[in-house]
Amino acid sequence: MYNVLLVDDERIILEGISSMVDWEEHGARLTGTARNGIEALDFIEKHKPDIVISDIKMPGMDGLQLVEKAMHAAPETAFILLSGYSEFDYARKAMQFGVKHYLLKPCNENAIIDALREAMDELEGERNRAEVMHNIQTELAKVLPHAKEQFLKELVTNKTYGQRDWDDYRRLFRISEETDNVQLILFQIEGGEYEYEHLFAIKNIAEDVLGRSIVLLGTTIGRHALLLLKENYKQEWLFEQLADIKRTFRDFYKLDATIAVSDPSNITDARRMYRDTLDCLNFRFYLGEGTIVSKKDIADLISDAPSFDYDDERLAMFIKSGDWTGAEQELDRYFRELGSCRMDSVLTKSYAITLLVSIARLSPPAQLSQYMQSIAKLDELHTLRAIEQYIAGVAREITLAHHQSQKTKHSSIINRMLEVVRNNLGESALSLSWVASEILYMNADYLGKLFKKETGEKFSNYVMRLRIEKAVEMIEASEDAKVFELAEALGFGDNPQYFSQVFKKYTGQTPSDYRKSPT
Repeated sequence: MYNVLLVDDERIILEGISSMVDWEEHGARLTGTARNGIEALDFIEKHKPDIVISDIKMPGMDGLQLVEKAMHAAPETAFILLSGYSEFDYARKAMQFGVKHYLLKPCNENAIIDALREAMDELEGERNRAEVMHNIQTELAKVLPHAKEQFLKELVTNKTYGQRDWDDYRRLFRISEETDNVQLILFQIEGGEYEYEHLFAIKNIAEDVLGRSIVLLGTTIGRHALLLLKENYKQEWLFEQLADIKRTFRDFYKLDATIAVSDPSNITDARRMYRDTLDCLNFRFYLGEGTIVSKKDIADLISDAPSFDYDDERLAMFIKSGDWTGAEQELDRYFRELGSCRMDSVLTKSYAITLLVSIARLSPPAQLSQYMQSIAKLDELHTLRAIEQYIAGVAREITLAHHQSQKTKHSSIINRMLEVVRNNLGESALSLSWVASEILYMNADYLGKLFKKETGEKFSNYVMRLRIEKAVEMIEASEDAKVFELAEALGFGDNPQYFSQVFKKYTGQTPSDYRKSPT
């Protein structure tokens, strides 16, 4: 049903045409009338009628002015103009505004109906064409993204594409001809838990962050997402946006991504640029996962692989002695030197495997098999940093196992030394050297360091403190205890004066004063 507005300044004509035509019978509905162009224009702006039947000659705003203004408010509206004049100028001017139906007054019902049907047929045809175009555009909108993705895949992998191919596809995809230099960005999701939907997610995030005016094309290839950018920005800006993309993706999906950036170049170099980004990704073995890598970054790393020679005796010594601090520092030195060689990743891994085997052999016999089996894990690691962290974890476990074993052994030695001291407080020869040579048969320097480490006190200080504590007990137990007797009983021999000096140093009083002081 088409809505019709009837416009005429003569009431008789307005009412006559309104009642003359059976509107609904002919698929129309008279939705309003107006007495002049101003009223009609207000109605058109508010209600957007499909067809306007209007007199040309009206006060205030004539029919031609109404057509001209209505073209802006409702360009789809069809006009049928009525006039009592037959001048050609009116018809010609009306046709300039797209009016195809021009009737002379007085006009009968049939003429109006014929014009009405023609107008409705034209509107129907326009609507059908619009619907067809809408359907075509809808289908094209569905297909075009896939076509763009496929083109980008072929562009970076098919060497037969050239400037002419690019020009053809640029017109198809409506890409500006001002695009000279382009740049490729390759994303790789890190972590074994990622799914392919994450590739589409990071591609969409990148397109939103960088902007549709920058991103010309995007696709996924294997485990990578790829973007083709229009290079009209500063490189510093690009790297800031890439860092923002990484942060946004990590916040949403708790996964990291490595990003490779090609140098800007002409679109015909796309295949070479793609190979460059793949090379950049390979160097994440040294630079680490989750980095942003450009050709400039890897240019400084490429060198002839020097020989790598490492003696693991120092590391083994730290591990076997249970010294994780020393072992950790030695591992850090090892991997810094290995990484500086910039060898092929396979060769680098072989050195790492050799080191891991050496470390595993230092483990307790019962766990050796377990650690040897862990060597296969290295093949799953894709960066030198990840390999270093894995080997350091194994080394730490073995080092701490040795530390616990040494601690048990040390505790036994220290307990024996404490027992010797308690049983020999009256022996004037009691000293670290005497215990080491006569009782434990061990190196005195080693025993001294071990005793200080385990007890926090030098051996000689410990012995002297124990002797004075014993002297205090003896004085408190017997009022008749003589200084020379105490000195002799506690290993000071025939030197009571020295005993008194030591006693005062520890208690703040001489033995005699201490005996007299209130308890």
